[in-house]
Amino acid sequence: ITVSRSGAALCAACGALGGLVIGLVTEYYTSHSYTPVRECAYACKQGAAVNMIYGLALGYKSAIIPVFVLAAIVWLAFSLADLYGVALAALGMLSTLATGLTIDGYGPVTDNAGGIAELAQLPETVREKTDCLDAAGNTTAAIGKGFAIGSAALVSLALYGAFVVRLGITDGVNVMQPLTFAFLLVGANLPYWFSAMTMKSVGIAAAEMVKEVERQFKANPALLDPTSDALPDYQTCVAISTTASLREMIAPAALVMLSPLIAGTFFGVHAVFGILTGGLVSGVQMAVSMSNSGGAWDNAKKYISGGFDPDPELRKKDEHGRPTAVHAAAVTGDTVGDPFKDTSGPALNILMKLMAILSLVFAKYFQAINNGKGLFNLK
Repeated sequence: ITVSRSGAALCAACGALGGLVIGLVTEYYTSHSYTPVRECAYACKQGAAVNMIYGLALGYKSAIIPVFVLAAIVWLAFSLADLYGVALAALGMLSTLATGLTIDGYGPVTDNAGGIAELAQLPETVREKTDCLDAAGNTTAAIGKGFAIGSAALVSLALYGAFVVRLGITDGVNVMQPLTFAFLLVGANLPYWFSAMTMKSVGIAAAEMVKEVERQFKANPALLDPTSDALPDYQTCVAISTTASLREMIAPAALVMLSPLIAGTFFGVHAVFGILTGGLVSGVQMAVSMSNSGGAWDNAKKYISGGFDPDPELRKKDEHGRPTAVHAAAVTGDTVGDPFKDTSGPALNILMKLMAILSLVFAKYFQAINNGKGLFNLK
């Protein structure tokens, strides 16, 4: 192909501009300064279930514009410079990497600052300020994840193209080929399978933590006395978290790495085409929706606990100083949202990219098995 300088520059510019649009859309759907998150907060007055429904709907809706943006970038970049243009668009979206890393790191810093303030038993006013900073951090982290998801989609598509080129295929991939279409459905199922495994892993680790906390309370009742100097066994809790995080990630990692290898070894390269296509098409929407739903639930809780709304029902405590049911419903949403935005959503980036990278690395191996038809030699 022949690519002009202006065409190459336009591809990169489209990627950068597309990243900006995705970031702005993410901010709109995850910041409590705008309507969607406030709707989640108002929904908490009807209970945790309604809050969950609103949060899920918000996440699904937040994926619409980013998907259209990515589709436009892919079409324009491919029209101007084929797959090289898609790679340039991915590079353009990653051109703001320094800023992306900065805003992504801001969230954990403010979150941990609030935790330190609570552990140090600082005045309630300090915690209120860190909560405001944490709410902003949730939005900046969601924006960073939006950039990461968008760039991951473009990078995966570029790697997919490199895989096809390395196999010597010049007439494109036909998704209507029976084996390709069959494995396209399998590939589209992988993000759901992967997310189910990672979310259940969080639940298992959380259950182990709760049991340890209950054990410590029973073994040392003084821990429940605010005037006591007794300290809990933090080291055991940290060990439970770190051990579970390593143990529970073995199965999801194996799923991502073995899926293209098994498909290519036994069913051939056309099966790998389907796996990569389905995983990419399905994973982008799921990653965006899960990340934004989690961020919205978290900031809906911050909106209520901060008392930012004039509605007296949207408060952390009532006039008698007792916790409100509205805040409890928001906490339930935030608890569900944590594995959404911190585990499964961001991890889908790895699923999309790693499968494409592994397929590219093992391309010649797949082709060597019955001329790319796999051990089963299916047509």
